[in-house]
Amino acid sequence: MAARIASRTGVANTTMLGLGVYRPERVVTNDDIAGPIDSSDEWIRTRSGIQTRRFAADGETPVTMAIEAGRRALDASGIAPEQIGCVIVATSSRMVLGPAASAQVATALGMNDTAGFDLAAGCSGFGHALSVGSDMVRAGTASHVLVIGVERLTDLLDPTDRTTAFIFADGAGAVVVGPSDEVGIGPVAWGSDGTQWAAIRQDKPFDQYFAEVAEQGSATVRPFIRMEGTAVFRWAASFLEKACRAAVDNAGLTMEDLDVFVPHQANLRITDVLVRVLKLPEKCVVATDIIETGNTSAASIPLAMEQVLRNGQAKPGDTALLMGFGAGLAYAGQVVKLPSLGE
Repeated sequence: MAARIASRTGVANTTMLGLGVYRPERVVTNDDIAGPIDSSDEWIRTRSGIQTRRFAADGETPVTMAIEAGRRALDASGIAPEQIGCVIVATSSRMVLGPAASAQVATALGMNDTAGFDLAAGCSGFGHALSVGSDMVRAGTASHVLVIGVERLTDLLDPTDRTTAFIFADGAGAVVVGPSDEVGIGPVAWGSDGTQWAAIRQDKPFDQYFAEVAEQGSATVRPFIRMEGTAVFRWAASFLEKACRAAVDNAGLTMEDLDVFVPHQANLRITDVLVRVLKLPEKCVVATDIIETGNTSAASIPLAMEQVLRNGQAKPGDTALLMGFGAGLAYAGQVVKLPSLGE
């Protein structure tokens, strides 16, 4: 008789038990950015909605920011480090290929022999990681998962690039995913369109950069993040309505059921378009953390959740639609119950 392999049984429902974020100390204004791109505070506000953003200092690395956000998420959730079965770090800006940041984060937070991996999905990275973490808990692969979105995008910014220098910024946000008596994380709606991969990209691979350095015998122009703003805006404005509606449909709800809308903080004009086409109810709070924080890619959504909770615009348990989108071009979103917020 053939041997039978055992399987695990998880739980029916998951939720985000606690939220923690880390915002770098340095606040950068539009006036600080405007000079090298021949711009102004008014020009930047009009095109993006951004007034300030946070830039990391030398000691504020993706790993240190992820650790602090993770620590605060654990505190908010009341879950001990030894209860975490896996750490997932979503990031696309870490300048080290390996080992994964997740192992360092887990160890720094007091976890022993805990699984961990990094996930790169651009600005939709947090939504991807949240779905994976939720599925792990539901399958019994882990009892609890720490999901972190972190970026230090200033390492990839060309300060003279008029299309990106004022947009991107740094920060980290984390949630603890665990079992729940009721559904707290709805089924994901996600996808990608590789035909538009060049719309947000690193302009040259590092092997090309190193080859140029070797050939020239000196430093050359290093890789930077580039963006075709018009292409991204058109894709977001035309496609994301469908993605948002799919996430709400997957949850078996309607737009009228939403208390909060937390889109990726890419551009305030994109948010305004989505709010209009989705016909959200007046009671629905819309996160606009981009005004203070800029575009932090995979950290954007947890930072924006923290903003509406910290400001008292929303409360734990409110029903929220999350929708991340960006490089890939890719998207991932789900309807969730907002988590508790740490100190």
